[in-house]
Amino acid sequence: MQTNLSEAAQGLARGAEAERILRSCVHCGFCTATCPTYQLLGDELDGPRGRIYLIKQVLEGAPATTSTQLHLDRCLTCRNCESTCPSGVQYHDLLDIGRAVVEAQVPRPLGQRLLRGALRAVVPRPTLFQALTRSGQVLRQLLPASLKTKLPASVTAPGLRPAPRHNRRVLLLEGCVQAAFSPNTNSATARVLDRLGISVEPSPAAGCCGSVEYHLNAQEQGLQRARNNIDAWWPAVEAGAEAIVQTASGCGAFIHEYGHLLAHDPLYAGKAARISALARDLVEVVRDEPLEQLGLCREQRLAFHCPCTLQHALKLGGAVEAVLTRLGFSLTRVPDGHLCCGSAGTYSLTQPELARQLRDNRLDALESGKPQIIATANIGCQTHLDGAGRTPVRHWIEIVEQALTAQG
Repeated sequence: MQTNLSEAAQGLARGAEAERILRSCVHCGFCTATCPTYQLLGDELDGPRGRIYLIKQVLEGAPATTSTQLHLDRCLTCRNCESTCPSGVQYHDLLDIGRAVVEAQVPRPLGQRLLRGALRAVVPRPTLFQALTRSGQVLRQLLPASLKTKLPASVTAPGLRPAPRHNRRVLLLEGCVQAAFSPNTNSATARVLDRLGISVEPSPAAGCCGSVEYHLNAQEQGLQRARNNIDAWWPAVEAGAEAIVQTASGCGAFIHEYGHLLAHDPLYAGKAARISALARDLVEVVRDEPLEQLGLCREQRLAFHCPCTLQHALKLGGAVEAVLTRLGFSLTRVPDGHLCCGSAGTYSLTQPELARQLRDNRLDALESGKPQIIATANIGCQTHLDGAGRTPVRHWIEIVEQALTAQG
């Protein structure tokens, strides 16, 4: 793709990166075929190729409009297009750059500003988010239906975590939403890893990964959270922690980006690259261990929803399914498993109608094999899918740990 970036765009911190990405696109349109929003809306501008053109126009000096902003907002950042693209276009990086430029040019309506500001203020703060979640549960019957579906119908108590006792040690990102909505996920993770001879080392100073703020166009705040986490983890990294484990693939995808996003930060570039290299989704740790020593779980029919961040960002499609099969679970076939459920971080709140359509389509596919339960690997997907009140949805590690406990 030929480009003629404006002087202002060339002067952006990531201007050269944007131009490189634009030039790598060959207009083939393969991405359009797998884009969830294009499939729903049928509008070229609601597919990756159209959005690339919009960003190109803005970076070449054309004024951004509310229409430009809308089409970029509607993108789920599922990165399905990147899995499809034969040219290796790093679309999500271009989208981040384009969204920031458009955000600076196009004022948002008051309602959008308030919603986005509230999400940035509340979601990355686990203590505040947990307090509001508890209040919401108490007042559940008084809440409108749109909010009820965002709260889990029930929350499993986390249970005890084993004290660190093994030579092998990992750090565990506690997360923000997950700590309130599914606190047992990380506790179950610690118990399963303990059975495999791996201890989870506490890291209380680490917080939100930064993705919520970053993807709501408060990019510097998101990067500052990344720096804070690097500082929190660094002593344990230097002391020999072998990995930084994430049980939410959305968080993991962003931590994998630390090295790239902070590459030009003279104080953090090296450390950020090291942290990204140590980042592991839970399945990457578990799959390499002798799972057979845990014994086979009693047979259950599961449908696995593979989050976009797991399959398209982390390139781990099929990994969890392989682990569950090794442990004795029966997995049902899921049509169109590459498609997004519509959660996409805060997307289900900022684009609720599209998110609902995508959720219902995904549930139809997941339920087509008559599973007893749906497993997933990301708290956003879990909450969004479970909010429909249909087949129960849980994190795969909780299902595994419960089954292992039941068999003794």
